[in-house]
Amino acid sequence: MNSLMGHPFPKSTPSTEKCKRLRELVSPEDTLGIMIDADPDAMASALALKRFFWRKARKVFIFHINEIQRADNLALIRLLKIDQQHIRHLDPGKITKWAVVDSQPEHHEPFKKHQFDIIIDHHPMLPSSKAYFVDVKEGYGATSTILTEYLRAAKIRPSPRLATALFYGIKTDTDNFVRESLPNDINAFRYLYRFANMNIIKKIEFSEITRSMLDSYRKAMEHLTVLRDIAVVHMGEVKNPDILVIIADFFMRLAEIYWSVVSGIYDEKLIVILRNAGFRDDAGKAARKVFGGLGGSAGGHRAAARAEIPLKSILKATNGPDGLEEFVLRSAKDLKK
Repeated sequence: MNSLMGHPFPKSTPSTEKCKRLRELVSPEDTLGIMIDADPDAMASALALKRFFWRKARKVFIFHINEIQRADNLALIRLLKIDQQHIRHLDPGKITKWAVVDSQPEHHEPFKKHQFDIIIDHHPMLPSSKAYFVDVKEGYGATSTILTEYLRAAKIRPSPRLATALFYGIKTDTDNFVRESLPNDINAFRYLYRFANMNIIKKIEFSEITRSMLDSYRKAMEHLTVLRDIAVVHMGEVKNPDILVIIADFFMRLAEIYWSVVSGIYDEKLIVILRNAGFRDDAGKAARKVFGGLGGSAGGHRAAARAEIPLKSILKATNGPDGLEEFVLRSAKDLKK
């Protein structure tokens, strides 16, 4: 009988042992549901886990909780024919085992409704993350790297479609190895290169910008405030929080900028995206320090972080929505203190 793990596997645990534990957890009678907050790394990791359980589980379904609107992500799904469903189509009675990859239960409200059997992630470990199988590698640049190691340990050669997804997952989450990563990420990247389709990769990357996105760039430039080496933008209401990530990455291209802070309102929450290019600064720690006590979630890696704060928690302090821009500006000033 498996017992809940309250902490990840020890670093010394080989991937072959983890693969053995995974196989024991899911039986041929099980239907596995994999839940993700869909981005390239999460989708690739889910595809790899689905491949791992091919012919070992009755069925495997992938469910995403977010609306996918980024043009490059839609191109990834279309070109690689990724089979997944929005959580609204979920029939919980058909699922006997649950997995979450590239995330943890506390990261998003829909995840909290489930007791997960499998948690695989590369974000900082949360105390509440308990499952029968927990593999959280905080130093890794991408969850796709972890799943690539599983496939190699299990002697499963990825198809060109899966290899391309995993390759792109590592490429995007490490920002071409500019963000925090380990030699494991480089090794996985090199291994996948021989199987991946580079023409598909180029097509996905060339699908980043749409006409509607140009309007968002224009709005961001109109609302840009530069505080020494910090670019700060409050976008107001946004249709999809992914645009905040795109804008935050865009302003990091300015030669004078070492921090990018982009915020917006989505789903009754203030979402703040942070990017950092400094040597000593840590975006994840800064996000937790500045936004962590406001009733939402905050955290991330050294170079990239995110905070989500319920509007009701801060509207009194900001004297309504009109004060949010000033609130974000004040918060940005505190990042480097």
